[in-house]
Amino acid sequence: MSFLKLAVLAVFTMNAQAILAGDPLLLPSDAAALVVETKSGEQRFSIEVADEPAEWRRGLMFRTTMADDHGMLFVFDDSQPRGFWMENTPMPLDLLFVGEDGKVRAIEEGQPSSSTPIAPTVAAHFVLELKAGAAQRAGIQLGVRLRHPLIDTVVSHRLQRR
Repeated sequence: MSFLKLAVLAVFTMNAQAILAGDPLLLPSDAAALVVETKSGEQRFSIEVADEPAEWRRGLMFRTTMADDHGMLFVFDDSQPRGFWMENTPMPLDLLFVGEDGKVRAIEEGQPSSSTPIAPTVAAHFVLELKAGAAQRAGIQLGVRLRHPLIDTVVSHRLQRR
């Protein structure tokens, strides 16, 4: 077996073992806050960034607590309809589906430990997971703009293509 195949197998095995063990994925908090521009002013969230397939698959699985002003931003390579589920996720969540323009296109509720797909028909380049009720408490509604360097880069690139 080649070195590359062995390395891929080792990473897959470690990821599978972590899931089976019920270990949460703990990513470092990003240095930049995620800012939401609401009608009542800016709301700031500390976020972890999931920008790789292994991180997308794990997300907030096995987390039992999270601060009200904390979340996980899923960053994808393109915009398309996205599907999530809450299997192995004991915390209820708000899922915000965000377009490449940085605007919230759908807000869905995630029920703990559910395998029911959460898949609005909107194209999303980003998905932000927050503690359940955080979106409403922060005044986040459809069409509000999210700002973060990762989102702003996509927005800027999109405007340059015009």
